[in-house]
Amino acid sequence: MAGAELPCALIVMGVSGSGKSTVAEALGKRLGWRFKDGDSFHPASNVAKMAAGHPLTDEDRWPWLNAIADEIERTCEADGHVIIACSALKHTYRDVLLRGRDDVRFVFLKGNQELIADRLAHRKGHFMPPELLTSQFKTLEPPEASEHVITVSIDETIEAIVDGVLRQLKFDGEKHKAMS
Repeated sequence: MAGAELPCALIVMGVSGSGKSTVAEALGKRLGWRFKDGDSFHPASNVAKMAAGHPLTDEDRWPWLNAIADEIERTCEADGHVIIACSALKHTYRDVLLRGRDDVRFVFLKGNQELIADRLAHRKGHFMPPELLTSQFKTLEPPEASEHVITVSIDETIEAIVDGVLRQLKFDGEKHKAMS
């Protein structure tokens, strides 16, 4: 991607508990980009359903994914930059988020179910119960290279993960421009 245009949006994706919000917020601070948590785009009915321990259906997800895609569209059309934490577990979900854009990149936070289950067991104050992790892994369709993806392991510190993302983007976070 050397010499490539700067993406207008990064979507930090993965299953619940993989660190999406933490990594996305840290990337935003490093780059000086706005951070939005994809969970904030869920309608109240989705939050209630997940809090009750019921996995979302595709029908539940379409309005949520379209709301996030609308935010990406607004930001990119205004020549802005945004980092969004969003599970984006299926290829079809990622297609909705991209809407054919080539100036958006996915950052896939990859980790095994045991590590993530341990993290979820220690997380407090989140509506997503740890019991839904298995359904998230069953739903997950790992992204392919053709999907503009950067894959990073969650077995690192947040700083190391952010460094790895920026290195794979071939991006200088201090100067906010693509390296040649």
